[in-house]
Amino acid sequence: MKPAGTPWQSVCPAQELVPGKFVEFRLQQKAAAPDSMPLTGFVFLDNGNPRAYLNICPHLGIELNWMPGRFMDSDNLFIQCSTHGALFKPSSGECIAGPCQGEALTELDVRERNGDIEIRVQG
Repeated sequence: MKPAGTPWQSVCPAQELVPGKFVEFRLQQKAAAPDSMPLTGFVFLDNGNPRAYLNICPHLGIELNWMPGRFMDSDNLFIQCSTHGALFKPSSGECIAGPCQGEALTELDVRERNGDIEIRVQG
């Protein structure tokens, strides 16, 4: 159940979201631990539909990407953790290979509204 008043946050204009591009953003809310760290996330098109995840590997809680905007493996099939090589299905965030196999990325709610892509943390 979502907490009352979980805010939507605009992360980019909808036209900026094109196939093959990952848009990174910083969430307005902070993580509960450690020390209220800022949370980051990314949004991309998955078969034409916007999908967003927190940019945190479930294994060690580190950011996934190799460099800004680079999240996919060399075959461009799976989201890959740059530290340990874990592979995640883009459509579900499920880890299918690596030290966190069976776990999943934290999905965010995503919608298009008034020409913007908006996200919010799921409750």
